[in-house]
Amino acid sequence: MKTFISILIFLFLSTISQAHIAHYNKFKKIEMEVFRNGKLIGYSNYFFTKKAEETIVKNQTKFSVKILGATIFEIEGYSEEKYLKDQLTYFRSKTLQNNKEKFVNLSFDKNKKKFIINGSSYSGEASSENIIGNWWNHKILQSYTQISPISGSIKKQVVTFVGKEIINQYGKSHNVDHFTLKSNDTNLPKDKRLDFDIWYDPKNFMILKISYSRMGNWEYRLKNVK
Repeated sequence: MKTFISILIFLFLSTISQAHIAHYNKFKKIEMEVFRNGKLIGYSNYFFTKKAEETIVKNQTKFSVKILGATIFEIEGYSEEKYLKDQLTYFRSKTLQNNKEKFVNLSFDKNKKKFIINGSSYSGEASSENIIGNWWNHKILQSYTQISPISGSIKKQVVTFVGKEIINQYGKSHNVDHFTLKSNDTNLPKDKRLDFDIWYDPKNFMILKISYSRMGNWEYRLKNVK
């Protein structure tokens, strides 16, 4: 039984490990809607540009939570990331979270083969094995660590395959692989830990839905791809 389970996990991880930036070359835009407690509150959209061997991905995110007419939480952010073939070489983001400015400036040092980060929560070097914690890129399901796209902080993560499922979204049925993504460091404060459920379409290499609970039940849903 243990051998059988190990083979299953290997097959699923092997499918994901085939991920590379070329899977997204045909896309110009990925549109995701953000829901809290079942109510649409905003969006997170990604825009793709291809120039020779370089791929540029820009993100615009905006949502707000209101209770009795008063805004209790809001985010408005912009980011740009650049890849030379499969290698992330550049990332910049500016985010206004509850009127507090956060940022990330990341570059890739070819000699050291490391990322150099200057962020609102972390400044220093980081392994090039890290991935930016954005939801367009399914490589997040094969990484051991991620860099916050908002503050530059680095968090270790554990990704666990839950099982194959069928989900219905925007009137369509999808065959998906269900994963959990959690922080590897249990000493982190609870509100700082990663704790996500992710539904991934292995046929189209797309993350279709992400859910988590923090001040309510949140979902990011893939609405459209162009």
